[in-house]
Amino acid sequence: MTRFLAAAGASSLLALSVATPAGAVPGPRSEQWWFSAWEIQKKVWPVSQGAGVTVAVIDTGVNAQLPEFGGGVVVPGVDLDHGSGDGRTDTDNEKGGHGTGMAALIASQGGRTGFVGVAPQAKIMPIVAKGFVEMPKGIRYAVDHGAKVISISQGRVANRGCDPDTQKAVGYALQKDAVVVVSAGNEGNKGNPSNAPANCAGVLSVGAVDNKKKAWIGTQRQPYVVAAAPGAPVTSVGRDGRLVGDVIGTSQAAALTSAVVALVRSKHPQLSNREVVQRILASTVDAGPPGKDNMTGTGVIIPERALTANVPKSAPNPVFARYDQWAKTQPQGQGGQTGTQTPGITEPKNNDDRNSIITLVIAVGAILGVLLLAVVIFVFARRGGKGGPPSGGFGGGPGAGPGQQAGGPPPGWGAGAPGQSGGYPMPPQGPPGQQGPPPGYRG
Repeated sequence: MTRFLAAAGASSLLALSVATPAGAVPGPRSEQWWFSAWEIQKKVWPVSQGAGVTVAVIDTGVNAQLPEFGGGVVVPGVDLDHGSGDGRTDTDNEKGGHGTGMAALIASQGGRTGFVGVAPQAKIMPIVAKGFVEMPKGIRYAVDHGAKVISISQGRVANRGCDPDTQKAVGYALQKDAVVVVSAGNEGNKGNPSNAPANCAGVLSVGAVDNKKKAWIGTQRQPYVVAAAPGAPVTSVGRDGRLVGDVIGTSQAAALTSAVVALVRSKHPQLSNREVVQRILASTVDAGPPGKDNMTGTGVIIPERALTANVPKSAPNPVFARYDQWAKTQPQGQGGQTGTQTPGITEPKNNDDRNSIITLVIAVGAILGVLLLAVVIFVFARRGGKGGPPSGGFGGGPGAGPGQQAGGPPPGWGAGAPGQSGGYPMPPQGPPGQQGPPPGYRG
């Protein structure tokens, strides 16, 4: 979404003069003003650095050969645009390496430039996917391969709203416990169109602010904007390994927000994606007009507060509130309503399957009943020597076996296995979106 080399003002290539100490992540460069604004070294890194969290960056790929990504930071992803490759090559020939720049903001190790990411212990999964065709596949690929944060710094004008395929993919990701972060758009002062996937229900759409906590003039003014993060101006690393300065846009805000989500998920692994988003939004600091606005949402994201604040369970969560409204309109199993499923028990797929199971249970029960009757007759015939049951009749008289009820089965028989007719209730249908990717999808 951001024109990575196009700045408000002239873009500048900064000198490569800072070396990375061996085995350590250095402090930030002076251009990385968000480190001091967010008090990263003082209040954030002592609490979390993103360990154990994989962030999928759906963009142009990442140049994994740069020393900024040393130590295996970039794990294999996929190139859906070109049909081959694992995403660890930046395919951006126009903007200097947009995907590499976003990944560096999240998890750069310093390298030759000294540029450091906000979550340096997180992993990056690069996914090359653009537009409304490949992006849904990219979202699904990310969660199917373990990403708990999905960072999307791109979009298209979509005044009619989020396209159905992308929306369903977002729903699939949310059902898989991922957080989807999207840049809000850069045309706020140029027609202010609605952008997708920023306008999809359930995504964390972020606008951009400057180092004075003031909304950038180009950030989208849309009701889907829920928060804001540093984005004007921001320095990062291009695919050629050189620093690129004076970059402005919501792409950078989305990448930095994704880093914050990784920090929170690392510190609080027990929290669901819903709770993580709630915590981040509840701890923002108001910016612009008092209260929520369409440029900065609930306010500027503050990592330290997101990590440590005491957030009540009743705190507002507009991201998931909107998703829940969309989910109510969807059929079960298609990214719609959530649900729970008893471990180890599979719900029959439809009524025909359920009826078949019930019929089978009844038939088996009948056969077992006949066999039991035959055994009882045989036993009593042997005792009585006359080939028939004892006096008093079968199944309720004096001849009933120990512990048996008149006319009933032996103890424990007929209680029914879970999920069978006549037994325990059928378990609720499992969460939608967990049936796997659509036919033909290469996951």
